[in-house]
Amino acid sequence: MINALIFLLWYHYNMNRKIEQQLERLDEEYGTDIRIFLEYKEPYELLIATILSAQCTDKRVNEVTKDLFVKYPTLEAFDAAELKELEQDIRTCGFFKMKAKHIKGAVHKLIRDHNKEVPSDIRELTALPGVGRKTANVVRTHIFLIPSIVVDTHVKRVSRRLGWTKETDPEKIEFDLMKKIPEDHWCLINQDLITLGRSICHARTAECGACFMSGLCPRKGVKA
Repeated sequence: MINALIFLLWYHYNMNRKIEQQLERLDEEYGTDIRIFLEYKEPYELLIATILSAQCTDKRVNEVTKDLFVKYPTLEAFDAAELKELEQDIRTCGFFKMKAKHIKGAVHKLIRDHNKEVPSDIRELTALPGVGRKTANVVRTHIFLIPSIVVDTHVKRVSRRLGWTKETDPEKIEFDLMKKIPEDHWCLINQDLITLGRSICHARTAECGACFMSGLCPRKGVKA
């Protein structure tokens, strides 16, 4: 019993130390400034942009919202928009029928229930049409500066490869990382793992030979 306890303490110490080293390496490479890849001016614009970003690149979303936020400059303008016309405005983001419906629904609920303000509470955010924990956590991170972990496809893949989680469900990954990653790095790992996943740690074949994390990665050389 004592030996098992000693082993458990040793295991957790070494795992925590390994994560500390990995976070230090990420900080050295990417810095510690919080940044975002979606372009917006108003809080509701970030909410809309994040809804559009599902299964779509940030680059494409930024191209679409550049004109979209000019055409519909207020929440009321989005609320009054014709659904079919809005669908065509966001068509290139994919899943445009569903996303247009969600945007209309979320905007209407903001006007009706929240005095045109984007809420910070995650339960209120996820009650908005088209807003799951990922979208809600993006808003909480960048609008309200509330430490939150955003699990997108890159964060899911890279966090598993780094040995931070064995879970596959995004919500379970989020809560697993919240237990293992210090809160002061929750926002940082969102952007760092997305950047690493896009540039080096690709889904099909990771470029481990070019990766600054290779010496600290338990799955160096992974093929998928």
